[in-house]
Amino acid sequence: MKTRGNLLRGAVAALALCVLTAASALAGERVLHVYTWSDYFDSEVIADFERANNCRVFIDYFDSNESMYAKLKAGGGGYDVITPSSYMSAVMRSQGMLVDLDHALLPNLRYMDKNFTRLTEDPAMAYSVPYTRTVSGVGYDTKRVNPADLGTWDIFANGAYAKRMTMLNDMRETIGAALKHLGFSLNTTDRDQLRQAGDVVIAWKRNLAKFDVDEAKIGLASGEFIVIHGYNGDVALVMDENPDISFYIPAEGSSLASDDFVIASDSPSVDLAHAFINHMMDPDIALANMESIRYFMPNTDAAARLPADLAENPAFNVPDAIAEKCEVIRDLGEDNQAYIQVWDRIKAAE
Repeated sequence: MKTRGNLLRGAVAALALCVLTAASALAGERVLHVYTWSDYFDSEVIADFERANNCRVFIDYFDSNESMYAKLKAGGGGYDVITPSSYMSAVMRSQGMLVDLDHALLPNLRYMDKNFTRLTEDPAMAYSVPYTRTVSGVGYDTKRVNPADLGTWDIFANGAYAKRMTMLNDMRETIGAALKHLGFSLNTTDRDQLRQAGDVVIAWKRNLAKFDVDEAKIGLASGEFIVIHGYNGDVALVMDENPDISFYIPAEGSSLASDDFVIASDSPSVDLAHAFINHMMDPDIALANMESIRYFMPNTDAAARLPADLAENPAFNVPDAIAEKCEVIRDLGEDNQAYIQVWDRIKAAE
């Protein structure tokens, strides 16, 4: 019944989107469809773009790179701009799912921090433009977690917090956490190392309430969960709401990633998609967006004007010493299948 209910709600949402799109077309407005992570744009930033371009922006959300990719491969298209992590951008480009970018339509590329593009699979920005820097770590309730238990990934093995913890519903992030915990690279292709990491996550799973992204951060804010594996910006937003919440990047290291703007190969509005990306790279827009969503953006002008409370927040602006312990998730080509097999085993485990 739950599955049917979700399908029904999805069908209703899709129908409503079609009606709104048709109404916008009749009104002479252009339409842009964006597929992204939740809480990833300031609402006024979107409204500014709509006013400036006489258009409507419709936004759908995904909670992992893999779920986004699966939906698109299953025929769930119709999107213009998508924000995958860089390793997934590379996968999508290799399969003809993205268009090459026209830099003449992106004059605000001049504000891009070129040192940041090393985190991406596309340093020349031929098909992708970095949007945010993300790092995963541990968000926790300072009043309900013993300080002696903090600092490493091993907190998920602690039965004292059983069923009050969550980990990301993301194959590469969660397997990667176990790999870093074991002292391995989160891009390893060694089957024995992957097997060991799978065993670790299965052991952790016994203490988890669920694998999740969006409900986890809501639960951390409300007190339903005590410890979550989450993205730094998501936890930073929770910290704004609840002063008892804090964040750390485990001592073993974690993932450091770029989420990118890309344009789908079947986009019906390629020029408007370019305009959207360029708008987001305007320094004033980037600054407003960072202050709202709490993710760092590699915009040199905007970064230089960050307010001190944000620039000094370690859940937003990751210190270099910590970032050096982290790795960028890379596309592993055919070896991605080995991670899928481990993830399937984890999900099937009791």
